[in-house]
Amino acid sequence: MEAASFRMDAFRDAILQRAPIESFALKTVQEFIQPQKQTKLAQDENQMLENMLRTLLQELVASAAQSGEQIMQYGQLIDDDDAENIHGQIPHLLDVVLYLCEKEHVEGGMIFQLLEDLTEMSTMKNCKDVFGYIESKQDILGKQELFARGKLVMLRTCNQLLRRLSKANDVVFCGRILMFLAHFFPLSERSAVNIKGVFNTSNETKYEKDPPKGISVDFNFYKTFWSLQESFCNPASLTSASTKWQKFSSSLAVVLNTFDAQPLSEEEGEANSLEEEAATFNIKYLTSSKLMGLELKDSSFRRHILLQCLILFDYLRAPGKNDKDLPSETMKEELKSSEDRVKKLLEITPPKGKEFLRAVEHILEREKNWVWWKRDGCPPFEKQQIEKKSPTAGQKKRRQRWRLGNKELSQLWRWADQNPNALTDSQRVRTPDIADYWKPLAEDMDPSAGIEDEYHHKNNRVYCWKGLRFAARQDLEGFSRFTDLGIEGVVPVELLPPEVQSKYQAKPNEKAKRAKKEETKGGPQEGEPNQIGVSNSEPEAEGGRGEAEAMESDAIADPDHRPMSVS
Repeated sequence: MEAASFRMDAFRDAILQRAPIESFALKTVQEFIQPQKQTKLAQDENQMLENMLRTLLQELVASAAQSGEQIMQYGQLIDDDDAENIHGQIPHLLDVVLYLCEKEHVEGGMIFQLLEDLTEMSTMKNCKDVFGYIESKQDILGKQELFARGKLVMLRTCNQLLRRLSKANDVVFCGRILMFLAHFFPLSERSAVNIKGVFNTSNETKYEKDPPKGISVDFNFYKTFWSLQESFCNPASLTSASTKWQKFSSSLAVVLNTFDAQPLSEEEGEANSLEEEAATFNIKYLTSSKLMGLELKDSSFRRHILLQCLILFDYLRAPGKNDKDLPSETMKEELKSSEDRVKKLLEITPPKGKEFLRAVEHILEREKNWVWWKRDGCPPFEKQQIEKKSPTAGQKKRRQRWRLGNKELSQLWRWADQNPNALTDSQRVRTPDIADYWKPLAEDMDPSAGIEDEYHHKNNRVYCWKGLRFAARQDLEGFSRFTDLGIEGVVPVELLPPEVQSKYQAKPNEKAKRAKKEETKGGPQEGEPNQIGVSNSEPEAEGGRGEAEAMESDAIADPDHRPMSVS
């Protein structure tokens, strides 16, 4: 026994020493466990180390309890370099174990087992500090190599904490645990989903059955009001029997009529609202008949009841149910009228009734996505990354096939399917001016701009294709330069920088040769549209031919001259 005690004391001193964790953690394990492999423990060696750590943790908690200190501050260690960096012995021990688990020197679930033991040995006050440590290490604990080993232990630990906490007095702590579980587990984790849709019927709202003596209270309204909670607790019961729905509908009408008859002013809403007083806010309201008058003047109380009504209506209309669970046509009409009344009351309930109603409607609309997800069997949201297989040597890479020849046309067709007016809208067809369209390419051609080829507009095939279409319609002279000078030659010369204009500006003699060549090819058929219309008399016809020939000779001399028809 003395040897075992001495060995435990030596292990305690070694594992809690004040030094960087990476400098002593693995050496300490190798010294006291003596594993077969130097960097990774076997199964029996992991069990031996876990027993030693659990024993040490129990001793530290017992020592902290005897000293009256909080367990996470017991035996604080102050770093020499940073006096403000203070650590208790238990957080330091957990950091060492977490380091060993993260580096895969020991089994990954060991840290989760120690955290479960620590919460079981701690009071609820100390559990808040322990859980604060868990929240601070959430990113490391959530790594795949650790999460796979300890997710069930962590889920059991959090559920045990929730059972120990009071749902009325420890609302904030319960919320912290639920938020941690929501972030720690994947979005599609089925363990947190109520697959069967079972309601918590044990959450019973108790209220007075007999009228009190000596107090003037509308006891019939009191009983009618709190009887609604029975239906809110188990909404499925309303569709099983028509009598229950009729009773609920009549009771709800009485409550809504009372809210209508006693509207709240802005001053009353701001004065009586408890939403800003988080410290005095409870998860359940008191049901004493003496408080009925005061609660009706509380805007947050009214919102609580009206919001319950909207949630109930949303459930009854939820898709994906069996035929027997769906509401009847009469019931649907009553649901619609009741919902409209509830929304109107929420809108006029101060403060900020309209904003509150919009937020509630947005939340309920998003809730439909979760309903469908549950009805479809909770398929996982996470998708495995598809590995791109490189083509083997000698195998041609298969080109992607598009429905209509290329990506742009296929995308246009898909837009037309989704929006039939996409191609017929008069505002869609806007042909830009040729000068405005070529301006980006002209700016790229400026040497001082220093545009790289990768970002140059001349390498954008879609841009060039559209530009050629515009040039063919609006600028035939520029379009003709494409054959000799490429896409940059189509750009109007006046848009180009001075040092670039000379390169793409055609010489006059070249234009004359081109015009003469076109005249030779066209023959008399091309000349007819350019002739001046004359009368049928012979002298005038000869004169007309002479004028036409003169105009053609002028066109050769002046390349910018364009013949005109005179009617």
